Amino acid sequence: MYTPPYRQSNQAEELLNTETQKLLKQGIIEPSISPWSSPVVLVKKKDGTHRFCVYFTKLNAITIRDHFPLPRIDDIFDQLSDSHFFTTLDFKSGYFQVPLDKRDRSKTTFSTRDSRYQFTVLPQGITNGPPTFQRIVNNILGNSRWKYSLAYLDDVIIYSSSFNEHLEHLDDILTRLNTANFRLNIDKCKIAQSTIKFLGHQIDHEAFRFVKAAEYYRKFIREFSLIALPLYKYAPRTKQQGKRPSSQKTTLSEEDRKTFNELKRILTTDLILRIPNNNLEFKLQTDASDD
Repeated sequence: MYTPPYRQSNQAEELLNTETQKLLKQGIIEPSISPWSSPVVLVKKKDGTHRFCVYFTKLNAITIRDHFPLPRIDDIFDQLSDSHFFTTLDFKSGYFQVPLDKRDRSKTTFSTRDSRYQFTVLPQGITNGPPTFQRIVNNILGNSRWKYSLAYLDDVIIYSSSFNEHLEHLDDILTRLNTANFRLNIDKCKIAQSTIKFLGHQIDHEAFRFVKAAEYYRKFIREFSLIALPLYKYAPRTKQQGKRPSSQKTTLSEEDRKTFNELKRILTTDLILRIPNNNLEFKLQTDASDD
């Protein structure tokens, strides 16, 4: 499978040459004589710089898919609801820390106007990159997953109910990552926070925990969604709803406090469900969403 390099402007070619020389020096790529080749594109970022990308579309089209599962984001947030302290870890170029099998390197070949190179590490843009990376991180975290650590690709979170416990959990996860020779971007790691941003959501223990706990009893509470509506802004949003501004603080308004107190009153009152009478008509009520 061969696709010739795209024609680029002189400026783009200079940027491309600079980037390939940097990757070559870092050992991320190596010269190639492979018959395979994919074209390179330079994607302009918001800050005006460019991201080096290889267009692996044709390679992906003939790749047998790895269907290793990614964790459900709502399951992750459910797991965090009882925790008080959080740490998020950021990998330093996570994919580039995963060596690529020598038998597969030739398939990642790309061409510039002067030469050809192939990746020695896991490149971004290949269809089996995410499941491969998820499997590796899952194996590193091992039996700590769903107990006090979770990962969604290269986003890792450690969560604990107490500070001393969090220090133990943090030491364990950092030891595991060090043993696996994974390097972290220290400037982007957030350590032992009570409020933290994860997967685009602001996680606050008190407000988030109450909303999630109250939801457990929704089947016992008539019109639960309407009653709890003012508090849903404190729960993680779906992709369709978009991200909450990082500067937004968790401050309860008067309406929020009334809702909070009303739900507390309902939850502390005896809730009784009668055994259904099959001789009577049944009324079916459901919740609906765009998810």
